[in-house]
Amino acid sequence: METNNTTTANVFTPIEKVLYTGKTHTTGGRDGVSRSDDGKLDIQLTSPGFPGYGTNPEQLFAAGWSACFIGAMRLAAGQQHMKLPEGSYVDAEVDLGSNTNGFQLQARLKVHLPGLDTETAQSLVDTAHKTCPYSKMSRGNIDVNISLV
Repeated sequence: METNNTTTANVFTPIEKVLYTGKTHTTGGRDGVSRSDDGKLDIQLTSPGFPGYGTNPEQLFAAGWSACFIGAMRLAAGQQHMKLPEGSYVDAEVDLGSNTNGFQLQARLKVHLPGLDTETAQSLVDTAHKTCPYSKMSRGNIDVNISLV
């Protein structure tokens, strides 16, 4: 089963209480460096397809979204009085492409929930996609495909 949010309208609700603020300082754009204010993140950036040892914004977005999505599934599982299965994972793919409006992103999340029946797994995925902040941010803004693998 797949979830696709290309037709869902994005509804903006302002934050009432800030729980955490991630802060970075980036220089040089796609071929620069990015550092967090606490020093835990200090990375070299390299444009996709070009030589270099750095990562790129698409990889960072994919890593952040997949980690957040697992957290949202864990929360959904807890609400159903169960644990997320051992060995669960999300493979995230974020494409940078272009169209008549310029550059654009699209994404695929491939979710593996071993040992769960399809209906239960899909329920966790659907709930996570409704609650994950990255999913909310992307909803109605980019093409997203979420599938169980």
